[in-house]
Amino acid sequence: MVEETPWQQALRYANRANPYPFYEELRKTPVARQPDGTYVVSTYREIVALLHDPRVSSDLRKRPVPAAAQTEGSAEPVAEPIRAVLTEPNIITCDPPEHDRDRWMMMPHFVGPPPSPHLISDLEPEIRRIVGGLLDDMRGKNRIDAVDKFAYPLPVTVICKVLGVPLEDEPRFHQWVETALDALDFGPEAASEEIRDRQAGGRQAVREFGQFAAELLDRYARQPGPGMLSALVNEDGPEGRMSKGVLVSNALLLIFAGHETTVNLIAHSVLTLLRHPDALEKLRRRPELIVPGVEELLRFESSVQFWHTRSALEDIDIAGTTIPKGAPIFLAYGSANRDPERFTDPDELDLERPNNQHLGFSQGIHFCFGAPLARLEVQVAVGEFVRRVQNPRLVEDPPPYRHNQIFRGPRHVLVDIDGIRD
Repeated sequence: MVEETPWQQALRYANRANPYPFYEELRKTPVARQPDGTYVVSTYREIVALLHDPRVSSDLRKRPVPAAAQTEGSAEPVAEPIRAVLTEPNIITCDPPEHDRDRWMMMPHFVGPPPSPHLISDLEPEIRRIVGGLLDDMRGKNRIDAVDKFAYPLPVTVICKVLGVPLEDEPRFHQWVETALDALDFGPEAASEEIRDRQAGGRQAVREFGQFAAELLDRYARQPGPGMLSALVNEDGPEGRMSKGVLVSNALLLIFAGHETTVNLIAHSVLTLLRHPDALEKLRRRPELIVPGVEELLRFESSVQFWHTRSALEDIDIAGTTIPKGAPIFLAYGSANRDPERFTDPDELDLERPNNQHLGFSQGIHFCFGAPLARLEVQVAVGEFVRRVQNPRLVEDPPPYRHNQIFRGPRHVLVDIDGIRD
């Protein structure tokens, strides 16, 4: 039996709750070639360098399909249900100038154009109203699920409002997102019959999700309405409007990324604070620490553990290794955010950590433009949870985790409570 690499071990479902010992081993070789020809980069300095390197592409169309992808046990055939269905790129799977043009068209409708720079901050009263309502609904209960009843409803409600997606359609796209995520697998279990069955389901889910997005965009083309998607359908950029395929691909990205990563961040924030009662009490006494505290929680439990769409446009020499032209590159953000060469005592939670330039939202041209909204949502949600929930206690530790490795997060976080404060 061939011994698994630290990366392969980190990707096993049995290690989803705690991949960090395997990341520690992985960082001993900052740029590590895997058996399938992928190069995994695990250290902070090297990841930052590659995030700013024009020789690194994010465009899946520029990545050659390796011969290993056709062999039994390769992750490639089961890793890309979205790539297999959507033929057009979105802003995280394309390069300049295409990336720059599309991102320029999208950003004003999300973070606010110059005439209305407070688009995100103006959402705070609505976010506080939603959070307050979710906590009020917990009154009289002794046990809650911090995922289903708290971490999920907030960001999905907000992103539907921002994008103009009818909230009544949430149960439909929630199931498509879950099915597609469960189909993604990059580890040694990817060749199993179970994962291959999920792969077929994932492709179908993305097809249905894409059809839903296309119909919504068509509706807004006929009759403009509120939200970002309507604006993108009906407004021209310097080079005209986005094509229908690009609009659909970016709509799926926005619906998905606009809530999925925030769900995991809120859930992990609650889980982490309950594991660190001193930090929880500190935040309760000093609520002003919620801003640096959320940055530390982003570093400590990264919502996006790694990203997989990059490849080398030419040979790249880095950390004593040559990444050959065409090779897939995985950037392990979850490992970099625990790199002791960059962060002092990285396995310790420090709500006042100085110079906390984590990679929770990546860096470079693909820095998450939803970061201001995610930060605001998590600051409000976690701050109010800490303030209002009386004596919260974990029921199960570690909790059950979702299957997906990239968007790592607990499926449930059961918490016993004594009540809800006003």
